[in-house]
Amino acid sequence: MATENSAGRGQPVGAGHALDWTRPGESCIELPIESHTMQPYPFTLVQYERPGPIQDNSVLTRRPFAAIDHSFAADARRFVPGKRLETAINTAIAVGEPLLITGEPGTGKTQAAYYAAYKLDVEPVIHFQVKSETVARDLLYHFDTIRYFHDAHMGGGPGHDGTPGDKTLDKGDYIEKRALWLAFERAGETGAPPVVLIDEIDKAPRDFPNDLLHELDKMAFTVMETDETIEAPRALGPIVFITSNSERRLPEPFLRRCTYHHIEFTDERVKLAVQARKDDFKALSPEFIALAVRRFLALRDRNLRKVPATGELLVWLRVLASAVGAYPETLEEDLSKLPYLGVLLKDHQDMVEL
Repeated sequence: MATENSAGRGQPVGAGHALDWTRPGESCIELPIESHTMQPYPFTLVQYERPGPIQDNSVLTRRPFAAIDHSFAADARRFVPGKRLETAINTAIAVGEPLLITGEPGTGKTQAAYYAAYKLDVEPVIHFQVKSETVARDLLYHFDTIRYFHDAHMGGGPGHDGTPGDKTLDKGDYIEKRALWLAFERAGETGAPPVVLIDEIDKAPRDFPNDLLHELDKMAFTVMETDETIEAPRALGPIVFITSNSERRLPEPFLRRCTYHHIEFTDERVKLAVQARKDDFKALSPEFIALAVRRFLALRDRNLRKVPATGELLVWLRVLASAVGAYPETLEEDLSKLPYLGVLLKDHQDMVEL
């Protein structure tokens, strides 16, 4: 195998090769890789030295990343959860509690919900993305207050010709069903509990988790505007995944009602993630991939403000595979000279101090 400083990228991954995954002083982890070829992509479309625009901008339709399905649903087929996460998923399903998953960004928290939905044959996931202004009712439904009061001011719903009408307003017409309501409906229609993902709950105001306790416990809620109770049969209550980046501590009453799992970042998880997505870096030799991963792990060992995660590594490897010929044959030990470093580091101070 090539030495640390001479591992070339030039040969595509070939049958019979394996990745030497070792850091210095560690035992070898081998990853068998299949044979592939790949057409390099020109990473020189925007150049000051070239006068005028490019001659043929149809190349923009052949961008390599556009051909890769990056959706969580597609990646569910390639996700490798590990035994501990699988045990946590199966435990939460059995006891009927939400599964709260924590871990640093890029470790697969969100992907775990899509993986479970795929394995349980209850796709698609009902994905609720939490935001800083999210309140508990947003998970249940949205009442269009502005439209309702506008129509009420106009004397009722609009007539057929667009003129003000005089009919009595039905508040139900102003309700948009959201994640939990949609999950209850789908369970009744399909006869199987769907997967609901409440993503990045730590972004919400502190009261948000506790405000969900009744709804998640009883799998029922009341629509205040219509006094209607919406509920799911106990056997068809949705399978709830909740993720958190641990940006703030969640309330104790909420934690007591969840099954919990923390995804640790480990070299082994990196290995499995790269192996599962090897088709995305077809132009790189196994030696070059192994060296790139070692450089990535060396970056993580630095005292960085924003540590790169597995997701950034996978994007970086895709860029390196697409840009063969546009950067040096080797990856220098000087981490500040790594090509396309902006894919890995997202903090200016980290780049300055590297």
